[in-house]
Amino acid sequence: MTNITLADKPVIAIKSDQEFIDDQAQLLRASVYELLGRLLAREPSEATLQSLRDIGEVDASEGKVAMGWQLMKQSAQKSDLQSIHAEYFTLLLGVGRGELVPFGSWYITGFLMEKPVAVLRSDLQVLGIERQSGVVESEDHIAALCDAMALIIRHSSEIPLATQQQFFSDHLAPWVQQFFSDMQSARSAHFYRSVGFFGESFFEFEHQLLSMQS
Repeated sequence: MTNITLADKPVIAIKSDQEFIDDQAQLLRASVYELLGRLLAREPSEATLQSLRDIGEVDASEGKVAMGWQLMKQSAQKSDLQSIHAEYFTLLLGVGRGELVPFGSWYITGFLMEKPVAVLRSDLQVLGIERQSGVVESEDHIAALCDAMALIIRHSSEIPLATQQQFFSDHLAPWVQQFFSDMQSARSAHFYRSVGFFGESFFEFEHQLLSMQS
């Protein structure tokens, strides 16, 4: 995998701005969550796409996650900003609703703003994580959850591994792989088909990793 540093404002933030992690593997995990958050929170910037185009050599034979990196790199190289912005709008926003509904409560209950959101808000409050000002989406948006996981990982000396595992199990594991699977089969997905493959592969890895550490 490749560590990608992005400057776009996150959907969600922790009240303390200090980081407490120096483990490179964990920093890499956090940066992947941040990348997914940037790709899913809004139309990606040119800088974000260029970061994908600039990914170094990837050996796709190393597994599905590596193959996902390669697919995103190739797709970003073949796509232009305008077409990706149009694709993002159709896929995740739409007029009234996009082709996909990127909210956990929708996947878990079939409705928006249901009980999973209230439980999530309570858990985020305990962790000291809050929604950024000006953000209208609820906290169970996939981008917000990716940002939250990145913050939890980056503050791992304050937030126990068991809490990280529980947060993932409660708020991402029940639906996130299905969301990225749906993204791959969406009619309007072109560039985002590669994001869907990468996302599904990465969260399969995350599920295995966090289960092994139990």
